[in-house]
Amino acid sequence: MKLAFISDIHGNAIALDAVLEDIQNKGVEETIVLGDIAYRGPEPKRSIELVRKHSTQIIKGNADEWVVRGVEKGEVPDKALALMQKEADWTKNQLSEEDINFLNDLDTELIIKAGNKKIHAFHATPNSLFDVVNPNDSNEKLLAELTQKEKADVYLYGHIHQAYSRVIIGKRIINLGSVGLPFDGIPEASYVLVEVSNNSLQTSHVRVPYSIEKAIQMYDEVDYPNKEMMKEIVRNGEIS
Repeated sequence: MKLAFISDIHGNAIALDAVLEDIQNKGVEETIVLGDIAYRGPEPKRSIELVRKHSTQIIKGNADEWVVRGVEKGEVPDKALALMQKEADWTKNQLSEEDINFLNDLDTELIIKAGNKKIHAFHATPNSLFDVVNPNDSNEKLLAELTQKEKADVYLYGHIHQAYSRVIIGKRIINLGSVGLPFDGIPEASYVLVEVSNNSLQTSHVRVPYSIEKAIQMYDEVDYPNKEMMKEIVRNGEIS
């Protein structure tokens, strides 16, 4: 059985096209989305449509919550608040009421049984859409923030846009990276493939190249607010 876990698309439907094609070519049975579907990209509506068409399970991320109710003070640096609110308003204006209701009604975590293995999946942590757990955090912090709510074999999350994998006292902790806005310096879409066979479980990060220049062009075509910064992130795979 093959499962694909994707996250943090952020309205980059060009990158999502490439990932979905790669997933199909690998014969994946289920595609699971861990949030942040539409906000901060030039094609929010098409990203939602693709996710709804091709995914078997979908949960909410903080950026999905921002589209629904806006960005609130204290959730981002004060100097970025007004611009990020403008981006959220722009994104919401591209969507239908059905799209907004879809984002609003998403669950926030998943428990998945694959063979005799158990996977706990969430966006940022099991208890928050917003808390940040980084690759260089201590073993103690990772265990406390990510593994205490459910006993599982694998813990999968998104949010930080930095693909990594660690094993801590038998617990496999994996960040998916990002489909649409990687921050790890590799300007390619990232997702995680989980393969279960005869109760043996293997995980791997997959990086998928896509037409970055086409994605950048889309920001110009839709006259996205804050487009220059977002184009640089897409081009470089990191925040400068």
